[in-house]
Amino acid sequence: MPVHAFIFPGQGSQAPGMGRDLAEAFAAAREVFQEVDDTLNQKLSKIMFEGPSEELTLTENAQPALMAHSLAVLRVLEAEGGFKLADRAVVVAGHSLGEYSALAAAGSFTIAEAARLLKLRGQAMQKAVPAGEGAMAALLGCELPLAIEICALATEGPDGKKEVIDPANDNGGGQVVVSGAKAAVERACEISKTKGVKRAMMLPVSAPFHCRLMAPAADAMEEALGRTMPRAPSVPVVANVAAAKVMDPAEIVRMLVQQVTATVRWRECVNAMSALGVDSFVELGSGKVLTGIAKRLAPDAAGAAVGTPADIELILKSL
Repeated sequence: MPVHAFIFPGQGSQAPGMGRDLAEAFAAAREVFQEVDDTLNQKLSKIMFEGPSEELTLTENAQPALMAHSLAVLRVLEAEGGFKLADRAVVVAGHSLGEYSALAAAGSFTIAEAARLLKLRGQAMQKAVPAGEGAMAALLGCELPLAIEICALATEGPDGKKEVIDPANDNGGGQVVVSGAKAAVERACEISKTKGVKRAMMLPVSAPFHCRLMAPAADAMEEALGRTMPRAPSVPVVANVAAAKVMDPAEIVRMLVQQVTATVRWRECVNAMSALGVDSFVELGSGKVLTGIAKRLAPDAAGAAVGTPADIELILKSL
């Protein structure tokens, strides 16, 4: 019997049209999208189904939208196949905002709670750094120790002034994302050329996520999570910050607050899940970014991305 981990995508996996065919085919999906729309007092589903892309990419929309799509897929699996996450998964995990989706899937948050928290998280992250002052870049053909070295070199500006730059995502397979002050990130891209990095590319993001500049957003999430305490999940969650299983609600809150400014240790998360015996990664929601990463890091494991009615039909047969 395969040992499953259910994984949930992060920002960058959103695309106009996401969830539309699911809503057309299944009442259970329509109910999730309606619940999120009602909770946020916003027609988020319309932006998901129709775009425009610029509006969907706004972090305060992308974060709850990705969670809504993931949870809609889960609810359809439950309704159509009698699927129960706690019976099928040994662990769940999500990339950045996807950790909230994973927690909602495991019953720590309701869909409404996750939607409210992610809307706030997106707004707080956007507000933490004025537009145009922060940036992120992907370093391809680069492992974490080298990225840390590049960040250390890039921190000092031509006037000797120190600027923030941190490793934001360690995605594995030679891909590390760095984040911080725009000039420092641009310097990191230049330094990368001299350090044997295959390619350094600036990312089209609206804020420098997962770096120390996000401290005001971490404070906002600490306050919000104080008002919306999670329940113990039905399945252990492998946390981005610890790359280890967590079950305790107080620990979950601590991890979610830290996660705003800390590196997403996704490579280590996948390795930790493999060490727990996972040999099947099932990505619920939009796109298949995490499935691709899992296949690179755990080539012997099975991987499946489930986001459309056709995907659901296939996965229900294999589950």
